[in-house]
Amino acid sequence: MQQPILKDKNLHLIFCVTLIAVMGVASITPAFPEVIRYFKITAHQVGWLIVAFTAPGIVLTPLTGVLADRLGRKVILIPSLIVFGAAGLACFFVRDFYWLLVMRFVQGVGASSLASINITLIGDLFNGEQRVAAMGYNASVLSIGTASYPALGGLLTALGWQFVFLLPVFAVPLAVVVLLKLNNPEPSIKTGLKVYFANVLTTVNRKIVWGLFGANVLLFVILYGAYLTYFPLLLETRMHAGSVVIGLTMSLMSAVTAITSFQMPLINKHLKAKTQMLAAVICYFIALFLLSQAFRWFGIVGGLALFGLGHGMLIPAIQNMLVGLASIRERAAFMSLNSMVLRLGQTIGPLFIGIFYAFGGITMAFYGGALTAVVMFLLILFMVNPQALKPS
Repeated sequence: MQQPILKDKNLHLIFCVTLIAVMGVASITPAFPEVIRYFKITAHQVGWLIVAFTAPGIVLTPLTGVLADRLGRKVILIPSLIVFGAAGLACFFVRDFYWLLVMRFVQGVGASSLASINITLIGDLFNGEQRVAAMGYNASVLSIGTASYPALGGLLTALGWQFVFLLPVFAVPLAVVVLLKLNNPEPSIKTGLKVYFANVLTTVNRKIVWGLFGANVLLFVILYGAYLTYFPLLLETRMHAGSVVIGLTMSLMSAVTAITSFQMPLINKHLKAKTQMLAAVICYFIALFLLSQAFRWFGIVGGLALFGLGHGMLIPAIQNMLVGLASIRERAAFMSLNSMVLRLGQTIGPLFIGIFYAFGGITMAFYGGALTAVVMFLLILFMVNPQALKPS
């Protein structure tokens, strides 16, 4: 008889890695208004703190995925956690915006493997309904992190903008615990590199994969562009909110996401995966439109709740579908490619939505997010066919 999945100690460590992976952006966004004032920069320039962090992943994530398949998951995971923590701490001491961007870039190097290896480990350790449950629980933990970090970041910003950069230090002791306690299977059959890359290419070169990758890019354009970059500015300009209120308000969206993701085993029994994704994107669209027009708390709270509902369904649905498309021998590389396109969305999101902001301010920024949701809906509708999934 299998033990309840939530008692699995390996899953607990994966949850910790997930919390570290999401820390790099979610914790610092409430500090953006203070960073703008301290460094005397524009709202558009502050988005580079996200871009500098996510850009390394576009290039490095596929490389770390290949190395994780060839050398082992822990060989890549442990140094990544240490670099993430050390560079994050260095940001605390920087008082020049250029060097802050440099340290964010180095921190992004450490973060480049985290968001793919944690999902890869779930795919390695669990199958079937347990995998669905683990993906949902992990997405819920991720959302708890994104709910907690803005609130915590807002409180730390009250002491000074630099205090949000103390949080990454926790990645270093986690690296030690992972080294000593994580008990995960590693790929045992090492094929030649030519065969290995051929297998990865075969796995990737399918219509459903390109559809899911495209959806992930657009998802993170919305999340990192419209929401994480411009929602704090919406609260400051329209509601005159300070950093603490901004952090607490942003936590509402993530709290709804966490509750929704935790119910994924139940949702999965009633809604097919593609239906989940399409419904989630509709929630995104309505939420972004509401936020574009929101000048009172009622509209803001309603938009955030809808956004969280959609986000809570979409993330685990995409991840569970993707992780079942590759075997353990190529899974890290495959999921790292997904993480690469995810990083692409994170990187171009603030820049792309920034174009809309430049033309029409906050309202146009959220219109840009809503338009992105329409494109994502069409992509999922026509390219994602769950019948193309092979058993894993």
